[in-house]
Amino acid sequence: MLLLSRDNINQVFTMKDAIEADKVAFRLFSENKTEVPLRTQIVSEKQNGTFLFMPSYAPDLDAAALKIINIFPDNIDKGLASAPAQVLLVDGKTGYVNALLDGVTVTQLRTGAASGVAFDLLGRREAKKGALIGTGGQAATQLEAMICARELESVYVFDQNLERTKAFAAQMTEKLKDYHTKILPASTSDEAISDADLIITVTPATKPVFDGKKVKAGATISCVGSYQPQMQEMDPVILERASKIYFDSEEAVLSESGDILIPLNDGTITKDDFTGDIGDLLLEKISGRENEEEIIVFKTVGIGAQDLVTAQKIYERALEEKIGTEWS
Repeated sequence: MLLLSRDNINQVFTMKDAIEADKVAFRLFSENKTEVPLRTQIVSEKQNGTFLFMPSYAPDLDAAALKIINIFPDNIDKGLASAPAQVLLVDGKTGYVNALLDGVTVTQLRTGAASGVAFDLLGRREAKKGALIGTGGQAATQLEAMICARELESVYVFDQNLERTKAFAAQMTEKLKDYHTKILPASTSDEAISDADLIITVTPATKPVFDGKKVKAGATISCVGSYQPQMQEMDPVILERASKIYFDSEEAVLSESGDILIPLNDGTITKDDFTGDIGDLLLEKISGRENEEEIIVFKTVGIGAQDLVTAQKIYERALEEKIGTEWS
């Protein structure tokens, strides 16, 4: 079994690689070529946390995986990752575990890459400004995916804690300097989303974190953080204004995300407003952006196929480059 740490993964795998891996995952999922049971959730009210278990299997890849990821938002105040995780990659031919990967890194890459896929396929080609709301454990790769998908001039970042926002913007300016995008702190979400072409929300909020009326025509919004029925970071107004609404998996979103469940239940939207899964767009079964004025929403909760394909691609690259620690 090969042990792959964060440093090992970052040695062999880039955000561009992760975006391409997610495209493969979404295609396989929409072609019904993956077994991806809905993830098991166990909520810890005592610790304000959630334990998640995500299995997946892809016969075409001769691979299976199990990700154990635990969502503890309060970790950010302790200097810890808010979503600690590990991924077990299994040989589909023998049932043996091939690799144990740092699941935090896999999750960050594949979750960020989902927004990257949405922006690559649906974002305006001439996009210049981005907005990121949230600076938690998933924020760094969300930001990188945004500027990997489009050559933006600037991205404004907002978080409820202004000092944390400033520190995050400074850190990411240095980390992502090769992209030549200005990363700036915003004092309000209104300031962040003003004139933004691409918007990402990645928070554990239970009420909307931006004003949907102030989103510009032509914007593409990726909402990432809402993974439970009571969570709602997306302003329902944006769903009423949107021309198209895409999902990583409609079934998964409708089983988990308050971003869609709440406005669906109160009649703000109906299922007739849904466009479909992004994998079907990749397969050209449904249409994409049709003009520069359309507002487009992408809602993702994450599916096991992303973890499986990303882990498999990392493992293959690590074998090629002889990276990692063998454990037997």
